Amino acid sequence: MFFASMLAMIVSGVIIVAVIVGLVIGAVSKATSPKSVSTAVADNSVLVIDLDNEFHEQGESNSIPLFDDGGYNAGLYDAIKAIEYAQTDDKIKGILIKTASSPNGFATLQQLRAAIKEFKGVNKFVYAYGEDIPQNAYYVASVADSIYLNPVGDMELKGTATQLAFFKGTLEKLDLKPEIFYAGKFKSATEPLRADKMSEPNRLQIAALQAEIWEEFLKAAAEHVNAPDTTIHNWANTGAVEFPEDALRLKLVDGLLYMDEVEQRIRTKTGTKEKDEIKYVKLDEYAERVRKTNESEDERVAVLFAEGGIVDGDNEDGDRQIASVDMAKEIRKLAKNDKVKAVVLRVNSGGGSALASEVILRELELLHKKKPLVVSMGDYAASGGYYIACQADSIFAMPNTITGSIGVFGVMFNVSEMMKNKLGVTVDIEKNAKYADFPTAMRPLTEDEAQRVQRSVDNIYTIFKTRVAKGRKMDIALVDSIAQGRVWTGKAALKNGLVDGLGGIDRAVASAASLAKLKDYQVITAPSPSDKFEKMMSRMGKFSSQAAVQAAIQEETGVGYHYYKQMKKLYNMNGKTMMAMPFELTIQ
Repeated sequence: MFFASMLAMIVSGVIIVAVIVGLVIGAVSKATSPKSVSTAVADNSVLVIDLDNEFHEQGESNSIPLFDDGGYNAGLYDAIKAIEYAQTDDKIKGILIKTASSPNGFATLQQLRAAIKEFKGVNKFVYAYGEDIPQNAYYVASVADSIYLNPVGDMELKGTATQLAFFKGTLEKLDLKPEIFYAGKFKSATEPLRADKMSEPNRLQIAALQAEIWEEFLKAAAEHVNAPDTTIHNWANTGAVEFPEDALRLKLVDGLLYMDEVEQRIRTKTGTKEKDEIKYVKLDEYAERVRKTNESEDERVAVLFAEGGIVDGDNEDGDRQIASVDMAKEIRKLAKNDKVKAVVLRVNSGGGSALASEVILRELELLHKKKPLVVSMGDYAASGGYYIACQADSIFAMPNTITGSIGVFGVMFNVSEMMKNKLGVTVDIEKNAKYADFPTAMRPLTEDEAQRVQRSVDNIYTIFKTRVAKGRKMDIALVDSIAQGRVWTGKAALKNGLVDGLGGIDRAVASAASLAKLKDYQVITAPSPSDKFEKMMSRMGKFSSQAAVQAAIQEETGVGYHYYKQMKKLYNMNGKTMMAMPFELTIQ
């Protein structure tokens, strides 16, 4: 006990000292950091965009750099503004795209690609290099002047596919019976619990999504190869790219080179001598410096980030969630801020709680009475994500944004047979009113109770369609025809009236400024960027045996942990009315 206590004191002391040192380093770093990008970047520098990085909507700061050598993590908005700034920065001579299997969604990659394409327009070079070039990375890399692949590397050209896991058989083995209610024939979020394969409506909508996303990929690849879309599709369909030499022969890449050979070309472009190091600047680092150069204007357009699942109450986990209480507070702050003349709601969410979505929409409606409100959609703005967006003046999406999914579902689990057959537990009930024990997981629902739940789901679905009809100025019958829980790409949503235009955050900001009749204005973001150190300390305080068990499951099961998380997520929806998009829809 003595030595254990001594060890604890020593460890605590080391942590406290490290925190103090980190705070001092952070304070000194902030005090001495240059205010101008031009004074911070060396001449003849190359901006590096690593597609392995995950770009969330909002950046993440780090008050204690001692704990993380990564420093600032740029959000998507930061990254786009940094690339835009680099166009006129004389010290940035070009961009190097490092290809890797990107964790980012198609709409995020689409915005990155568009920003890099604009950069090329000022006669600066763009090279892409990868030891491997996955298909989603090639989509971005295709904008480069030249794409280089390692001579023994690999390049993907294979088309799109969606793989869904179904748990009906698992639940049957466990004697766990789900009772499922939904509105909308395409509302397939509960299919993993009630079926062993895709329904035909679900297969239809997924096929349509894949076709439109693939069309955008073919268009991008065709620009680089200078060949018809149909030719590139045929290459994918026949498996024409098997070895690096195939990619070179088909002109999908411009050379099979090692990194040192690529750097020789970069030296030529930047005028860097052989004895000198090439001046590389990471996008995260550059984006942080660009943020510090923003001039302050009295009139402002605020970009409000809404990323993650929509949940009731506070965000207690520190993860990226749209928590109704926290989001309501942020909306009220912007509504009361007289300097904020317009708001852009940036949505990247597949939805979640119906009640939380309604709470957030109400606050947005109150804000909208005071100032213009425009929506910009990211990778997803579906179901509850579309619900909170539908009352805006204008809605903008990327062609590859997944949106719509106007539908509702509810799930209740009956665990009585599992408890009896697996654990020997039985439950008896005495009640003095018909619905006194409703809802309960310890017995099946009666027919009357099931009808009550279905009526509740149908009622929320009617409210959903009514909100959309009002916001989009549509007849409710038309809304119903494009609702039914179906998901659409941004391109398809433009045709059916769910969005007003195609474009990224910048287009939404320009629209909001125009509605507010602003000429000179500053763009601010909300909420404040999260801090890595604060998040780490919060999670340390909440670390529990449950977290340890989850970590062990992840370590032992590998890819199986993904399915464990899906099951847990569905079970956590027990008894709730949800506005969520089709379950774990991942198109590869």
